[in-house]
Amino acid sequence: MSEISKIEQYVIDKVRELRIKAGISQEMLSIKMELSSKFVGNVESSKRTTKYNLNHLNKIAEILGCSMKEFFPEEVI
Repeated sequence: MSEISKIEQYVIDKVRELRIKAGISQEMLSIKMELSSKFVGNVESSKRTTKYNLNHLNKIAEILGCSMKEFFPEEVI
């Protein structure tokens, strides 16, 4: 298993923050993304190395009504 990089963890944390702010559960976001109901939980779990890809992030931005830019830091990590 490969380890999660700092930028990947930043994106995961930012998606979690925006998801919670929008009042959407892990399961509901997974379902809206048309993936396994446990997908987002697996991504957000520190015990797994499941990650979002660009297609996931694009769909999440659509669901949350935001820009993909909101998932990334302004400065290089």
